[in-house]
Amino acid sequence: MSLLELEKEVQKLPPGELATFTRWFEEYAASQWDYQIERDVAAGKLNKLGQKADAVFEAGQCTEL
Repeated sequence: MSLLELEKEVQKLPPGELATFTRWFEEYAASQWDYQIERDVAAGKLNKLGQKADAVFEAGQCTEL
């Protein structure tokens, strides 16, 4: 099924089924995001950002939210 076909099918969903699909998709997208972050951390892709954040914190340049 192509993306265009999928979009058309989603547009046909009645409100209750659309709400159910939306909840499922949001959970699915969040799990995919978590998985990508885990892979990036394991690959060291976030190390430089972490080091920069540590340096800013150690320099006292952080403020409370």
